[in-house]
Amino acid sequence: MSDAARHARGILDTSTEIKLCSLFDATCLPAEPLISAVTLAELSVGPHVANSDVERAARQVHLQQAESDLSKIDGLEVVSVSIP
Repeated sequence: MSDAARHARGILDTSTEIKLCSLFDATCLPAEPLISAVTLAELSVGPHVANSDVERAARQVHLQQAESDLSKIDGLEVVSVSIP
């Protein structure tokens, strides 16, 4: 995707957040990817509902990475989306 067609900001859903480490072309993402409170909540529940220790550990890594990324944002904004 060309830089001209790339969105400046965009909200990533939970499945996209989980698969971020396996993306081959990060230019398909917005220049400033965001996650919603719902995505963070879903990631937070993940380790608690895992079926195995290996899956629990993987889900914990995703959660900690998302939290780490959020903690680096200066002047963190809360994005509110209204669904009609």
